Amino acid sequence: MSENCSGLHLYWDEAVTSYDFGAGHPMDPTRLALTMRLVEAFGLTTAPGVTVRAAPAAGDSTLRLVHTAGYLEAVRRIAADPERCDPAHGLGTADNWAFKAQHTASALIAGQSVAGAEAVWRGEEVRHAVNFAGGLHHAMPDRAAGFCVYNDPALAIARLLELGAERVAYVDVDVHHGDGVQAAFWNDPRVLTVSIHESPATLFPETGWATETGGPDAPGTAANLPLPAGTGDAGWLRAFHAFVPELLSAFRPQVIVSQHGADTHLADPLAHLTVSLDAQRLVAEAMHELAHHYADGRWLALGGGGYAVADVVPASWTQLVAIAAGQPIDPGTELPAGWRTEAERLTGRPGPARMTDGVEPHWRDFHDHGYDPGDRLDQAILAARRAVLPHHGLLP
Repeated sequence: MSENCSGLHLYWDEAVTSYDFGAGHPMDPTRLALTMRLVEAFGLTTAPGVTVRAAPAAGDSTLRLVHTAGYLEAVRRIAADPERCDPAHGLGTADNWAFKAQHTASALIAGQSVAGAEAVWRGEEVRHAVNFAGGLHHAMPDRAAGFCVYNDPALAIARLLELGAERVAYVDVDVHHGDGVQAAFWNDPRVLTVSIHESPATLFPETGWATETGGPDAPGTAANLPLPAGTGDAGWLRAFHAFVPELLSAFRPQVIVSQHGADTHLADPLAHLTVSLDAQRLVAEAMHELAHHYADGRWLALGGGGYAVADVVPASWTQLVAIAAGQPIDPGTELPAGWRTEAERLTGRPGPARMTDGVEPHWRDFHDHGYDPGDRLDQAILAARRAVLPHHGLLP
């Protein structure tokens, strides 16, 4: 199957917007609705090779691939009585408010990611799948964390392993460390988890140091590159290209799952990187190319964080869908007037005018230009490479 006919299943069910912690919580489901409306406005749902699908919610047997039975019961209990709190399971806490659809909405999002994993693994119809409502990478087996109830990336990977995959690569470019996915596969040599994120010294969840490299049976299968606060396009792209392609080349994944949290953006209110929409687009393009180069095109792309509800998230994830569909949108394209009106109706302010921040990101390639031992970014890149690359027979 060639790159031009890989096909895309876009997973969407309007009910995912019931994943709603309530007014005032940063995880506003409006960002999901506005993304889908923008995807539709650009005609991507009817583009050649694109199918929009709504998968059923993940059942208990699937959820238990990652989560404990006791935790599933706890989520159901608090959904039935949202006035309660259960800090032992991370529910009803400052980050993870209780709400009535807590189990049903979380299981629905997980079901879309699992179905996407099944589709790309079987490859009978498509090689690409996108669930931008997914990417809830902080949830642990027995507790919610960081706005995440069920860990759909980990569940998708676990399902791939159940189907017979022997090498699955997970690449996470959210501003926060993909700690829940790393924890789920810490000692499993079949899964490579790669996370590029803001330094744990300045951001939740305070994990993801370069020295975290996997369990005793899977050394080098956790790979972390923590970036200094304030890192922008040039540094972010330099770090990605200095770390991800070599690891994928050595690991030889059969399928790639990627998480594209939009909270690396300079306008995001919860973090401290200064990345543009334009750089986010370039990384999505790079993931597409890497999937074709190393995984026969098998690629499941997920959303994640992102709290600039109208100004960033819809444009970033619409471009992700467009790239996966083989229909990339020129960054200078104006956003449709009707969509901007809808954004203003839902958020009280007009949406952005264009699919770009008006920059053309450039970066110095680590291999071509060497590194500066006095530069904090290059120190982080070299520390990450030294920690993990030798486990794969590579020079740091």
